[in-house]
Amino acid sequence: MVSGELASIRREYALRELSRKTVDPDPFTQFSCWMDEALKAEVPDATAMTLSTVDADGRPSARVVLLKGVDAAGLVFFTNYGSKKARDIEANAFVSLHFFWRELERQLSVRGTASRVSREESEAYFATRPRDSQIGAWASSQSSELASREDLEARVAEISLEYEGRDVPCPPFWGGFQVAPVSFEFWQGRVSRLHDRISYRLDGHDWKISRLSP
Repeated sequence: MVSGELASIRREYALRELSRKTVDPDPFTQFSCWMDEALKAEVPDATAMTLSTVDADGRPSARVVLLKGVDAAGLVFFTNYGSKKARDIEANAFVSLHFFWRELERQLSVRGTASRVSREESEAYFATRPRDSQIGAWASSQSSELASREDLEARVAEISLEYEGRDVPCPPFWGGFQVAPVSFEFWQGRVSRLHDRISYRLDGHDWKISRLSP
């Protein structure tokens, strides 16, 4: 049952509009436009996206990851290959990505197939990470049970000592995934919940654009 306090919350969306006439024929170009606008508007964590996966038993999971690259081949994020998200992708490579830019009254959903990026790409990105994050990648067995915070901190200290005075290499169990999209949906909030929703769906080698009911 919805509480009275929640039911009383009201909000209207009236900042902008979206139509088939104004969007770019290429969803990646449209994506870049929206991302640039989110960054220029200083939307907090504009590159944060909810990654949804389904495991081998059909059970869904969602978590927030950061977009680290995008080109015509897809959207890239990085993680521990032993993590739950990575194990889910190994079982079912079809995933969903979702951006929410509250300040612009926008949402963006991307669905596609995830696959590992090259080892060279993972190593190149890892080299740009802050040293503490590099050490953390080695210290954390992501998603596995941890006896205590102290155990994790001890592992961090151990790794820090091991690589003292030298570069921290990219762990063999860490790297990127690229999501090759088969669909995009651009959502712009509108008054009275009559939102604008523009969908791009991959049809062969072409993108089919359509408007969806709010």
